[in-house]
Amino acid sequence: MKALMKKGFNWLDSLFSKAFTPAWNPLYQLGALSFFYFWIVTLTGIYLFIFFETSITGAYDSMERISVEQWYLGGIMRSFHRYASAAMGVCVTLHLLREFAMDRYSGVRWYSWVTGIPLLWLLFGSAIGGYWLVWDIQAQYIAVMTADLFDWLPFMVDPMAGNFLNESALSDRFFSLLVFLHIGIPLALLLGMFIHIKRVTGARTDPPRGLAVGTLLAMLLVSLWQPALSQAPANLDVAITTLGLDWIYLNPYPLIESWGPGRTWALLVGFSSFLTILPWLPSRRAQQAPIAVVDPENCNGCGWCLADCPYEAVSLKVHDFKKGHKQSVVDPDLCISCGICAGACPTSSPFRHVDELVTGISLPDFHIKELLSVTENRLRTLSSAGPRIMVYGCDHGSAVDELASPSVASVSLACTAQLPPAFIDYVLRKDLADGVMISGCCEVDCHYRLGNTWFDKRFSQERVPVLRARVPREQIRLRWLGAQGTAQLAREVAQFQMALRKKEPAAEEELSND
Repeated sequence: MKALMKKGFNWLDSLFSKAFTPAWNPLYQLGALSFFYFWIVTLTGIYLFIFFETSITGAYDSMERISVEQWYLGGIMRSFHRYASAAMGVCVTLHLLREFAMDRYSGVRWYSWVTGIPLLWLLFGSAIGGYWLVWDIQAQYIAVMTADLFDWLPFMVDPMAGNFLNESALSDRFFSLLVFLHIGIPLALLLGMFIHIKRVTGARTDPPRGLAVGTLLAMLLVSLWQPALSQAPANLDVAITTLGLDWIYLNPYPLIESWGPGRTWALLVGFSSFLTILPWLPSRRAQQAPIAVVDPENCNGCGWCLADCPYEAVSLKVHDFKKGHKQSVVDPDLCISCGICAGACPTSSPFRHVDELVTGISLPDFHIKELLSVTENRLRTLSSAGPRIMVYGCDHGSAVDELASPSVASVSLACTAQLPPAFIDYVLRKDLADGVMISGCCEVDCHYRLGNTWFDKRFSQERVPVLRARVPREQIRLRWLGAQGTAQLAREVAQFQMALRKKEPAAEEELSND
């Protein structure tokens, strides 16, 4: 099932990237969009609260005045409040499904996954409380069904259903309580959202400006085309016969009516419990690779690995034996074995004049010295008949191993950012290859969050360690195509070879003139 879901998301990723560009792909910004929609709901909610009357007779009437009499402002605010809430529900659901499909929920990532489960309850609780406040027939239906659901619990002393027997049983204090809950639950949700991203370095909480503006314009058009309006006013003395139900947040309510409260609770609690323990359930996926290891002899405490770690697994401490120096230390509970730290270490250079390439920090199962050995050995086997290409990729991006040929060598790493920029310089300067192709996860969607971002910045000399200016950029290609882009990467490699072949005569002529 997971593999099928991953294929589906990969297909959608490609479709949305073509429509919006990778930088604005909403599937890559689901977490940031959720935050964005939360703030829209908050700001519009404050406006609505100013004009809302917390009473039995005033609740419905005040919402009608806001929505109908002041449709050009209050009505739009209400529509934004409703549609942003619905959009947040959709984004959060897709975010959960996508993280599961892409295997981003276990190992070190368990913290973000598990802390996200209570947020689902808080999100649904916030939205359902908002539907109650309108006090139309939909709110009446929600009130009666919710009372039945909670009255089933053994610790409920005073039955909630007694408040909804008839019109005379309901008091204004009920609406005061609803307003309190509709403010308190979202505040708890906001706190939980920041706890959720606590272990994530540089978490995206703001979508790209263009995507945000486009979202607001689309929401404005929908608000004018289909404004959010109330249904008929609630009347507890009359049975509900016809009802239009909002299915994004209210989908459990038909289950309460058909299954009963007990089975509904079993489903909701059981599903939440299953999601909570999911990161520790056995799976076919291989165990996490060994964590990064620091070699104090070669670590100079520069802090580059600390700055690049996506999960704050690296910190600095007083050096074990070098006075006045610091050294890196890896937290095994936070390290995700991505190797980005090894690619950032200044000692990870094949140009170092040492008997054995030992670096300050590296992955023990694929040390930098092994990367150098694999690179040299595979390039030596290439034919000199055509332009020789070295392709570096990652285990979660395009399948670079499928590209191997007499003129193409490939190496797949845990993450592309595990590759030190000096390796590109080394391959080209030593004439081991005529060109280097760098591939990996889709742009803005690195499996380890920041791998392709950091590599882009190293390539453009915006982040250390930089790719030196002397390295000819025309002999390098960066293509972030993801797992779904293997076929396209093969075409890109062929085109790269053709481009290099066209330059060969000019290069030979220059050499002859010299």
